[in-house]
Amino acid sequence: MKLDGSTAFITGGASGLGAASATLLAEAGAKVALLDRDMALAQALAKQLHGVAVECDVANHESLSAAVAQACETIGPPRIAINFAGIDVSRKITSRSQGAHPIESLQRQIDINVIGTLDACALFAERMMDLEPFEDGERGVLINIASGAAFNGPPGQSAYAASKRAVAGATLPLARDLAPYGIRVMTIAPGFFKTPLAETVDAKHTDKLISLVPFPKRWGDPKELGELVKHICQNRMLNGETIQIDGAMR
Repeated sequence: MKLDGSTAFITGGASGLGAASATLLAEAGAKVALLDRDMALAQALAKQLHGVAVECDVANHESLSAAVAQACETIGPPRIAINFAGIDVSRKITSRSQGAHPIESLQRQIDINVIGTLDACALFAERMMDLEPFEDGERGVLINIASGAAFNGPPGQSAYAASKRAVAGATLPLARDLAPYGIRVMTIAPGFFKTPLAETVDAKHTDKLISLVPFPKRWGDPKELGELVKHICQNRMLNGETIQIDGAMR
């Protein structure tokens, strides 16, 4: 897909990996809409990228539906849609010191990471399916964000790992559902990337994890994930697959 002039909707696009991908897409000529809860960050980045910021809670269907409609009215229907919005509540499923994992945070992770992602896919694809097709009949591409934890979850991430494995598991059936409309679906499973959220984790813990990365033995740069996003958009043979980008961390 040609990026110049295309429209890109990005949930969780105001910061971290989402912001890096939004920036690279905008630099390639795409018109970006940042759908996020943090409007201060979203508006500042949207101004910088000459895009739009739309307030959105992906765990709330009415909020998400209204945000998609508003973004479409402002810059047009999406050709590219990326679901970065997600949360991670690290806590063991039960322990003597803390007891059972609260049901509220278990449910919250599923609501945002799984239901929010699938709901966004449905709403984005509904807007894409009637667009004029490009080469090979392509109308759009959906990119979801899982995590390396989906395949190698550490202690304390059972709920997060389960939610991200669900995102990865949905990839192929989503691609098959949307293939008749020329809409591709891909998932990215990042390893350790240097984001504001990652920097809040204790350095002793993260240093130990980074030491386990085979190569390159460092944090990933969010721009490296953004470059993968760009390539997925431009390569029509990438469809129905999850790509791990993690320096061979397993």
